[in-house]
Amino acid sequence: QVQLVESGGGLVQAGGSLRLSCAASGPTLGTYAMGWFRQAPGKEREFVAAITWSGGTTYYADFVKGRFTISRENAKNTVYLQMNSLKPEDTAVYFCATPSRQYYRGSYQSPHEYTDWGQGTQVTVSS
Repeated sequence: QVQLVESGGGLVQAGGSLRLSCAASGPTLGTYAMGWFRQAPGKEREFVAAITWSGGTTYYADFVKGRFTISRENAKNTVYLQMNSLKPEDTAVYFCATPSRQYYRGSYQSPHEYTDWGQGTQVTVSS
């Protein structure tokens, strides 16, 4: 099992930036795909971004393309989500997650593919 801890959330004005971090303990992340999801009050958890275990391919939800960037630093067992040009509608709790299967290959966009989740970090964007 992979333990995940998110950090970096906070309050920011529209147009601003934040960088979320997801630190893992337990197995090293180098062979695990990673994803970011978010959940706003009263809404279902939705896919934001994912990165393959090799880091060679990334996936984004249409509503964050060109604004968010997912990356990984395996030496630090950490995955990042750089969020630029933030909008009030980006306000949500952001979660990182992993399918917990080495060398996993899938769509990466369904929360049902992921078995281990962090506790989430709140991002609030004011207008």
